[in-house]
Amino acid sequence: MTIIEAMEKRHTVRKYQDKKIPVEVVEKLNQRIKDLNMEHNTNMSLVTENTEAFNFMIKLILAKGVKNYLILAAKEGSDEALGYCSTDIMLYAQTLGLNSWWVGGTFSRGKVADNANLKANEKVIGIIALGYGTEQGKPHKSKAASEVSIYKGDAPAWFDNGVKAALLAPTALNHQKFMITGEESRVQITCDNGIFTSADLGIVKYHFELGAGKDNFQWV
Repeated sequence: MTIIEAMEKRHTVRKYQDKKIPVEVVEKLNQRIKDLNMEHNTNMSLVTENTEAFNFMIKLILAKGVKNYLILAAKEGSDEALGYCSTDIMLYAQTLGLNSWWVGGTFSRGKVADNANLKANEKVIGIIALGYGTEQGKPHKSKAASEVSIYKGDAPAWFDNGVKAALLAPTALNHQKFMITGEESRVQITCDNGIFTSADLGIVKYHFELGAGKDNFQWV
């Protein structure tokens, strides 16, 4: 499975099987995380076989079987980078046969922070649950391309493909509060989704790049 295929197949999954992630898969994930941390100056880390990410009630009602998760941590002001990198990990995990769930508000912050090995001026903005889902999830409700994009003139195929990919992005509460504007080879994305604005911006940018192809445009 390619990353693009993973983008089309990945959906939010909140319930997981009691199945351990093989050592070789964990090693691949950790190498990917290490590379992204170095490139984007983030401090993401993978926690496996640990059930502390959610309190009892959340585990009982919503997050069943979660015992592997990626901690999204970095210095203040790095939310966009974490959104971008987290998307790469979710899609890469999908190519390895894993399911995922981007969690921004319902996890146990104290317990997760204890496992994060935070450095000075760093914070945790969220986690990504990882594992073998009890099902594969369902596509989220999506806006039309015309509601989230404007292109000056006749939109080229790469722009339309980028918008289509952006609409597959897992934005906070699936609100899709972003706007993509394009002119010639220049593209800009704006987003307004409260405390998740910057993270959502990074997530949507990753998806747009994947659909449009980085060589076809430049960010402004």
